[in-house]
Order: sequence, then C-alpha cells, then structure tokens
Amino acid sequence: MIGEKELLKLQNGSDIRGVAMEGVPGEPVTLPPAVANRIARAFVRFLIARTGKKPREITVAVGTDSRLTAESLRNEALSAIIASGAKALDCGMASTPAMFMALKFDETRADGSIMVTASHMPSNRNGMKFFTQEGGLENSDITSILKMAAEETPKTASLEAARPCALITRYTRFLRERICAGLPEFGAHPLEGMHIIVDAGNGAGGFFASEVLGLLGADTSGSLYLDPDGHFPNHVPNPENAAALCDLQKAVLNRHADLGLIFDTDVDRMGAVLPDGTEISRNSLIALIAAILAPGNPGGVIVTDSVTSDELTVFLEKELGLKHHRFKRGYKNVINESLRLRAEGINSPLAIETSGHGAMAENYFLDDGAYLAVKLLVAAARLHREGRPLASLIEKLGHPAESVEYRLRITGAEDAKAVGAEALTQLAERARESGIGIAEPSYEGVRLIFPEGWALLRLSLHDPEMALNIEGRQRGSAARIARRVAGFLTDVEHLELSRLL
Repeated sequence: MIGEKELLKLQNGSDIRGVAMEGVPGEPVTLPPAVANRIARAFVRFLIARTGKKPREITVAVGTDSRLTAESLRNEALSAIIASGAKALDCGMASTPAMFMALKFDETRADGSIMVTASHMPSNRNGMKFFTQEGGLENSDITSILKMAAEETPKTASLEAARPCALITRYTRFLRERICAGLPEFGAHPLEGMHIIVDAGNGAGGFFASEVLGLLGADTSGSLYLDPDGHFPNHVPNPENAAALCDLQKAVLNRHADLGLIFDTDVDRMGAVLPDGTEISRNSLIALIAAILAPGNPGGVIVTDSVTSDELTVFLEKELGLKHHRFKRGYKNVINESLRLRAEGINSPLAIETSGHGAMAENYFLDDGAYLAVKLLVAAARLHREGRPLASLIEKLGHPAESVEYRLRITGAEDAKAVGAEALTQLAERARESGIGIAEPSYEGVRLIFPEGWALLRLSLHDPEMALNIEGRQRGSAARIARRVAGFLTDVEHLELSRLL
C-alpha cells in the first residue's frame, strides 16, 4: 500500500494532483482509485474535526470535470464517504466553483466538497480540490489530510446511498440571476442581440454557452469544443495556451462576434477575446475587471501576483483611482492577502492572478472563471446598448514593449531551495554594487529596476527551477536585461544560465 512519503508527493500547493492512468512512458500511476478512497476518508475525518459534528451529520459533495479517470475516482470518493458514515452528494460533472457553491445553496448545504480535477494538466493526470464553508483549503490542510490518508485503508459501500444532485442546473441559475440583477432594465433576455462565442476546450465548461448565454438570449453559434472529452483532442483547455487563444480569436473574427470567452477544464479560470481579435488575459484581464469594479470601490486595493506590469500599476492608480498591491504567485496567496487586508478594515474587492484566477469579495473570494465572465458580460451588454466597445474601459492601459519569462533549471543540487536562496542573495548584493535599484517591499523574490524595464527572479512554487520575468520598454531591452541578470549570477552553482546569454 502506498505510504505517507508517496502520498505527500501528491500535494500541489493547496490541491492534490497525480498520474491517474497508464499510457505515458515513465509516468507510473500515483493516484489510483484506492488512493482517492483513502484521501476521501481522511477528508471526512478532517471535516469531523473542523465542524465538531458526528459522521452521520456530515454531508460531502463530489463532482468532476471531463477527465477520462473522473468517474472511477469520483465513485471511490463517494464510496469512501458513505463507508465513513457520512452522507454523499453525487454532483456528476461540475465545475470547481460550483462545488464550492454546493456548500452555500439552500438545496444542498454540504459541509465539505471534493472536486475531482487536475485543471489544465495532461489527460493522464487527475487530482482533487477541497472546500469547506470557509473556502478552499490551505497548504497545511492538504498536508494534514494526506498524513491522515496514510493511516487509512480503502473501505467501500454501496453507491446507492449517494444522493444524485443536479448541481450545475442550480449553479447556472445562480449565474443567470447575477447577470439579470446587473441588467435589471434589460428584461428577461438581457443578452439578446449579442453574439458570444465560448471555447470550453472539451472540459466541463460547455454549460456556459447553452445554460447561461443561450437562455439569456445570446447567439452562441460558432462556439468551440463544448462537448466534454477527456482526451482534449483539440487543444489544451487553458486560457493561457497560445493555440487555444488562436482558435478563439479566429472564431470571433470569422463570425464577427461581440465577445469570445475561454475557460480552463474546471472553469475556475477565464480569458476573453474582443471583436477585433484582441486577447484579454494577464494584465489586460486584471485591468478590465478592476475597471468594472472601480466605480463601487473608490480607493480599493487590487491584489495581484508578483509579475504584473508597471503599466498596469499606472492604469489602476492613475486612471481608476485604485491601489495596486503586488503580492506572491499562487491564487491562494493573493486571495489570502485580500482577506487579510479586509480583516484590517481595508477595502480590497479583487484578488487576481495573471494566470486568469480571479476572486471577488462580492462572491465569497471564490476563484470562479464563470463569475468573471458574468462581470464582463454585464459590462459588455450595457456598453453594447450604448454603442460603445468593451475595450473602451481599458483604452488608457499601457503595455510593455517586451515581456518574457525564462525558466532557469537547478540541476545536480540536493537542495534546490538553498540554491534559489543563494541566487537571490547574490542577485541583490551585486545589483546594489552596480547601482541597480531594488523594488521594496518585495513579497516574492528580488525585483530589479532598470532604466529600460524590470526583472523579477523568484523560486518556482513547485519545480526545481527559478523563474525570471522581464519586461522592457523598448524592443531589445529584455535581452539586454537578461544578460545583466546572468552576469550577477555567474557564481551560483547548479543554476543553468545559458538561456540568458
């Protein structure tokens, strides 16, 4: 039986991810159904300790995305929950945000939920995300659950005791209600006259076209890859993937659509495409959502990850009257920072990563790609009636001339984190000696300020490598900055610098 050491390797920040099916050479299965069973049993124990309830008083909801191994892992999780004496809700195919809402809707009111997903990872992978009434679990919670799972043996019970739950039906009604509430004077079909194309990437998000947009009057013809297919035959279901965005851009341009929306596999991330094919992602997505929220949140703090541009800061602060707080990479990090600020009495309406994870105070700080789309749609529909483009909200947003990310591998070292720490220390010391400015405060890595741009070096969250993000104000400046950074790091053993030279 898989032991604690192997189980702990499944932790991926605040999620669990592993190889769930054979077929890829060199990638043995690490998350078989029996392991999902043990983890689900541990989650029931976790909920009992968290809530103080008895097992029979606990209800756990389970849903999946479209992955090939989804059903087998879901069934094992449901069986384990029932065998633990708790009640199980079988939500079938759902989205990660919907699984959190299973704890909030009166019709479900679960104590905890499990989403079987590995986001945009390859088709042989799968994983598990967890929610309690407080939101997604923290890294330390996942560690505790995996340690408890090491003490468990798989136990099964009849799935007949699991209660079927049409969660997506209830969740899509919630999304439609939010759109109608934002456009009260537009009637029962507030999106009528708009042509909106959805790319679900064969993940779980196809419902958005038919059950949200279509029922509110939008024309969704030309939408892409709405049918769930865990082989992901068309492109990686990832709003940051260049091929995926290219497919959506072509569809929007060919169909003369008013807007394109793209979701990742489990619909907790989103990107968009404007009628002229302009991609709305990363800095532009943050700027657009912030512009929508700004009128109701004067002076509010927008928390982002560390790699956002200087031009975004100028737009948020000079044009919108907001405050920009660059924090750490990791969607839980930015969410927790917004929550911390709000606990101190500081208004922080939005926590958002350049990856497309975005969470709002008005929506439980849940990173929900579909809810981000709702906010865009309300703004787009209102502007459409006024004859104004959605792009007008961010027409004053500047853009760097160049933006690149290098991944610098750490090889042959027993302790990659120690190498990373040495690299950051050496970079800061040599930059100061050379008169290069260092941004303060920095919540992650070392950010150098050059006359022609900036560079941020940080240790990867999950891999034995360092990430170097560079933005330049003129063409060619990123390469020059990269060479300067490489020159500061030449004495760091085990750090591969060849890509910078």
